[in-house]
Amino acid sequence: MILIIVLLAIALWAAVATVVELRRDGYRRTPTEWSRLAGRDVHQQAESGHGYR
Repeated sequence: MILIIVLLAIALWAAVATVVELRRDGYRRTPTEWSRLAGRDVHQQAESGHGYR
């Protein structure tokens, strides 16, 4: 019974640690800055109906 409790505690700790690290890792979706790409003109690649920065 102690072994089951220890395994459940480790699994809970691992799940919480995973959530914390995923929130802290800094990975976020960022929009493409088209002006920094070589060989592309911002206005040639723009599509109607989309908001470009």
